[in-house]
Amino acid sequence: MTDSLAHLLARHADDPARVLYRQWEDCDGTAGWREYTAADMLALAARWQQAFRDHGFEPGDRVAICLKNSPQWVAIDQAALGLALVVVPLYVIDNPDNIAACLEDSGARLLVLDTPRVLARLRERMSDPPAFVCVESVADDEASRLDAFLPAEAPAFEVRPVGDDTLATLVYTSGTTGRPKGVKLSHGNVLWNLRASARVIPIHGEDVALSVLPLSHMFERTCGYYLMLQAGACVAYARGVQQLGEDLATVRPTLLLAVPRLYERFLARIDQALASSRLRQWLFSATVRLGWKAFNGEASLPERVLLAALRRRVAGPVLERLGGRLRLAAAGGAKLELRIARTFIGLGLPIIQGYGMTEASPVIAANREHDNDPASVGAPLDGLEWRLTAEGELQVRGPSVMQGYWRNPEATAKVLSADGWLSTGDLVEVQEGRLHIRGRCKDIVVLSNGEKFPPEEAESALLDDPAFEQVMLVGEGHPFVCLIAVTRETDERALVRRANARLGAFPRYVRVRRVITTTEPWTVDNGLLTPTLKVKRAQVASRFTHTLARIYGEPGEAD
Repeated sequence: MTDSLAHLLARHADDPARVLYRQWEDCDGTAGWREYTAADMLALAARWQQAFRDHGFEPGDRVAICLKNSPQWVAIDQAALGLALVVVPLYVIDNPDNIAACLEDSGARLLVLDTPRVLARLRERMSDPPAFVCVESVADDEASRLDAFLPAEAPAFEVRPVGDDTLATLVYTSGTTGRPKGVKLSHGNVLWNLRASARVIPIHGEDVALSVLPLSHMFERTCGYYLMLQAGACVAYARGVQQLGEDLATVRPTLLLAVPRLYERFLARIDQALASSRLRQWLFSATVRLGWKAFNGEASLPERVLLAALRRRVAGPVLERLGGRLRLAAAGGAKLELRIARTFIGLGLPIIQGYGMTEASPVIAANREHDNDPASVGAPLDGLEWRLTAEGELQVRGPSVMQGYWRNPEATAKVLSADGWLSTGDLVEVQEGRLHIRGRCKDIVVLSNGEKFPPEEAESALLDDPAFEQVMLVGEGHPFVCLIAVTRETDERALVRRANARLGAFPRYVRVRRVITTTEPWTVDNGLLTPTLKVKRAQVASRFTHTLARIYGEPGEAD
């Protein structure tokens, strides 16, 4: 037998007063941050367990959670895991069709959701819907109310014995190219991954993390939830993007885990604040330049003295807006632009980039706090085997690799070999033991002259220019490359020049001849990003079908 993921909470029974979570709550007109101790969480999880028993749940039954991040989410997860149930996390922002597909595929017996917003549409789309429990008050005929579903009292929190390969969760992939697939992860898979991750970035019991990514994202779940719970660190749940600045100032976190897009937004706000003063821009640039030089061990003694003064006057106020106590920031889920890393590291905030995928529980590689090369995603986790195919695709094997896709042996066989090697689909270059992601195998653009290139690395270079907010390169089957960009700039010729200046290190055929601009951001709501904020390339291209047809119907002129 092995430890259960529910032991992560059970172990805190010896320290019942420890504050594990903070959440903003508005009760009877009184709003503020409420603390949840270990005793609070154990009691709430125990009530959920009694509700599961009362409704006849058996080990292996699936429980779906479609809630905003909260102590309630954690309590349901721990309760289910303690009884050897299988948790199916779903994105609150996902569309009803996708949610219905995941529920039907998983065979979930119960869906816990925040509001009845999607209930009617789920019932329309499902022939045999699960039972619904709504956290917010609802009419009796829509779903069970939370207070009616949960018993007022319950026996102590239970952790049933499980095997290393006991299924813990089905995590549905974001579906950039088709219907989501349920990734089967066991208790052993996730526990091994979080323990290996803890050796990369040590978490202390005194740490405070601000949670900004959804718990349905495996990066947040393993690193922002399980890893923090294992250490006894406190997690505060951010209210949302609009209140993020206020939450940072109030919570004053020591740790922040986020996707690169969040750090891009921080930097955009900094650029906006500096726009009115040439002097402030110069001082900021000087601080970043000297800080980056010092990070690389190249700063002279006078430069280090000057840097210390600049960081007090220039970097200090900037970092204070992030709470003033951050000791470490981590980025995952997508590639971090070097410009972003260089800026924050130059200001004095260590930022660590990692890499992974849901199918690996999810961390595969990461930079270390004292061995950090922001141009890479770091070295693989200790104990995880890896190799490159002849084409340069990364494959990994180890205790955190998934069991396969739920009820989908054909899809499993495409990515997981009989001897346990997982094909990541990522093209990788290895330098000094560190992994450098060069693109996706499936996203190779083949021009009509036979030249090929993975667009992601080139797109990352383009995003180093602040004029480009979001970008996508196209050109499959055509004689030249076109850029689709979300930008506020309107001068196409200037944008072509700026784009190609960033593409100078790439082969000559990776040059932009035309730019299609839009001011509308690509979001989950408009169907152009997945819930994990990856670009849906086909959908973006389809938005500009006629423009692309017109461009490729014209003879392009090389720059």
